Amino acid sequence: MTEKRVSTEELDRRLARIWDNPPGWGTLSAVNHTTVGLRFIVTGIVFFLIGGVLAMILRTQLALPNQNIVSADTYNQIFTMHGTVMMFLFAIPVLEGLAMYMIPKMLGARDLVFPRISSLGYYCYLFGGVIILSSLVLEMAPDAGWFMYTPLSDKNFSPGKGPDFWLLGITFVEISAMSAGIELVVSILRTRAPGMTLGKMPIFAWYILAMSLMIIFGFPPLILASILLELERAAGFAFFDVSRGGDPLLWQHLFWLFGHPEVYIIFLPAAGIVSTLIPVFARRPLVGYRWIVLAIILMGFISFGLWVHHMFTVGIPHLAQAFFSVASMLVAIPTAIQIFAWLATLWSGRVVFALPMLWIIGFLVIFVAGGLTGVMLALVPFNWQVHDTHFVVAHMHYVLVGGMLFPLIAGFYYWLPHLSGRMPSEKLGRWGFWLTFIGFNATFLLMHVTGLMGMPRRIYTYDTGLGWDWLNLLSSVGGFVMAAGIAMILVDIALHFRFGRKAEPNPWGADTLEWAISMPPSSYNFASIPEAHTRHPLWDHPDLPRTIPAGEHHLATFEHGRRETCGIDAITGKMKEIVHLPTNSWLPLQVALILAVLCLSLLVGAYTLALVAVIGALVFILRWSWHNGAHPVAEPVRADDPTDPPLHSRTTNGPGLWGMVVSLMANGALYLSLVFGWFYLWTVAPNWSVPAENPVAWLPLLISGSLLTLATWWFNRLTARLSRGQAGGLENGLWLAAFLSLLHVGSLLWVLLAAALQPLRLAHDAVLLVMLIYLMIHSGLLPILTAMQALRVRLGYVGAGLPYEPVVLRPFWIYSLGIFWASCAAFLLLPVSWGGA
Repeated sequence: MTEKRVSTEELDRRLARIWDNPPGWGTLSAVNHTTVGLRFIVTGIVFFLIGGVLAMILRTQLALPNQNIVSADTYNQIFTMHGTVMMFLFAIPVLEGLAMYMIPKMLGARDLVFPRISSLGYYCYLFGGVIILSSLVLEMAPDAGWFMYTPLSDKNFSPGKGPDFWLLGITFVEISAMSAGIELVVSILRTRAPGMTLGKMPIFAWYILAMSLMIIFGFPPLILASILLELERAAGFAFFDVSRGGDPLLWQHLFWLFGHPEVYIIFLPAAGIVSTLIPVFARRPLVGYRWIVLAIILMGFISFGLWVHHMFTVGIPHLAQAFFSVASMLVAIPTAIQIFAWLATLWSGRVVFALPMLWIIGFLVIFVAGGLTGVMLALVPFNWQVHDTHFVVAHMHYVLVGGMLFPLIAGFYYWLPHLSGRMPSEKLGRWGFWLTFIGFNATFLLMHVTGLMGMPRRIYTYDTGLGWDWLNLLSSVGGFVMAAGIAMILVDIALHFRFGRKAEPNPWGADTLEWAISMPPSSYNFASIPEAHTRHPLWDHPDLPRTIPAGEHHLATFEHGRRETCGIDAITGKMKEIVHLPTNSWLPLQVALILAVLCLSLLVGAYTLALVAVIGALVFILRWSWHNGAHPVAEPVRADDPTDPPLHSRTTNGPGLWGMVVSLMANGALYLSLVFGWFYLWTVAPNWSVPAENPVAWLPLLISGSLLTLATWWFNRLTARLSRGQAGGLENGLWLAAFLSLLHVGSLLWVLLAAALQPLRLAHDAVLLVMLIYLMIHSGLLPILTAMQALRVRLGYVGAGLPYEPVVLRPFWIYSLGIFWASCAAFLLLPVSWGGA
């Protein structure tokens, strides 16, 4: 609480001075979650419109038989780019943007916990999207499909640069998604309003938490697959080439290990919008809150066990087909729990059919229909019949468009007054809904029929007399009707900013905290952060819109000039610390630009420039990490530092530690994907072969591991003492840990250089080389990061009262040691003991 109360206007003015974005070009350095979230949303909408135009070209080409509006090659490029844009550049980024915008406001926080990472994520998304779309402008777009199956996408069958644009651009975009996932997980767990236990969180936050964790575990397989395929295309490594011991089906496994969870990554936040809006317009609390939370968790787990149902026709064993068929049906259970809870809430409430509810009803109709065809596709015999037909295309659009786009538009209309302070047009909005709803069903309902009649997907033309003519014509007409509906919605949204009726406070009568702040929102969200001991704070405490801006709650202070929010215990919601947040910074843009140079250098084969870009990126990232903790740019030690609760950089369990652990979870998913690829090729690849002699020398490897083990033990000992407030000999101890890790790196480099590996000839050696490089990257960071901590001790940024950063680094040491010995066991010891080289 503030001890010296100031006027509401003065509190707003002083907080705005701390939190507002810089003017002019300086706004590019803004890291505020409201700004970054809106950038994601607007950029995603632009990509959506581009993907929609590509879809209209496809429907125009297929409207009549034997048309030649576009050639076969151009058609292949367009459908590849349409799927890529919609799946990678629109669906997930726009939902992440909405989550970034809404989550702090719903949870009673002033910002996300790592604002600079949010900004970096946006720029990586923007540059990655531009790289991908530039291939279309340059007439070099990939034509192997948005799933990029091998061998169609390898150098033999796709010799151009199209797949390279896709692989490098998608990897760039995935960096963005991963950063958003890490950011949202830690923010939801650690920066809620005081008193908000997990059981009192808004249901939307549960959906976003599940989505973010699924991103963390689901995206690394695709990142690994993209790296491996690019290495095969650019350097000739053998991963997917059968003749050299690889297997093209490895790509499908890695892709769908990402691809099927992605469907639920897209669905969950959309369902979160539905679960948020239905209670508001039903005028009663959500039925079955705990059951829905359980359903969210179950759906997240089950979704990772379904990937093979995309591969029923590739020749997998019957037992595997049966297992994945059953798993595909099981996912209907958590989905049904949510649908029944929604219907029960509507049935027992007094429903107000405002414009957002119209889109919710449309969602329920379309998504249930899409779910039913999904259960049909889970049956192996039926799947065999309709695989690669328009039936699958129709099902996918019913699930993705019905399950994501309709709730998203409902959310846009619901939160639009929050953003602009004005209400949308009911008339234009209803016209937009009915045109979209009718056009969508006319387009894709008929595609189920053409699919059942045998029309394959991905064909650019067809002969007359097959019975598809009039169905395709009506589908194309429906597509243009839907496009008109989307245009109507965009016109409505654009016009409302100028002509919309001024919104009253909390115009929908909502229950969550975002409606307790000003409309449009201020840059700091909450002038004071209230306690939240209920799931419906505005229904139970309707005076919050008055008491929050009046500064009657937590952190209504400004004299220190810090950006602050509350740090709480993840389970109980008890306030533990004050989290001081970074202010505006150019570093995210600078890092993203250097990474863009790296991608473009790899794309054109300028490997020397790529190496320079890697070094430059490392320098800027290390500079980024230097500006943390008690550094003068972050938060230097002051005589008036708060102690109850303390600043997070004065503790041993701040958000940075959580961020490190969550990041290592994602890193571990990448590593496990590599281990999966190793064992898959070892057990399944038809021409898998191993060298006659082990190519890796054991003695230097054991020396290297022993040095790493000793260094890790020593570093853990130092941090354990530091956590107890004992900093004696800390600087020298850190220098010793850095020196031991440097010796480890040297011996590991000896192993790498001495290894007689032939990655161009054997998939076995190619995977081993990737594993060794992976270990080298992690080991190489250890002496650098530890030496930086030693320097920070000397400069007074780390010490007995400032133990934060070495403790954050400790999990990275443990992880590096773990993957080293796990790699020795999985990649070297186990094959030898099994009878290999």
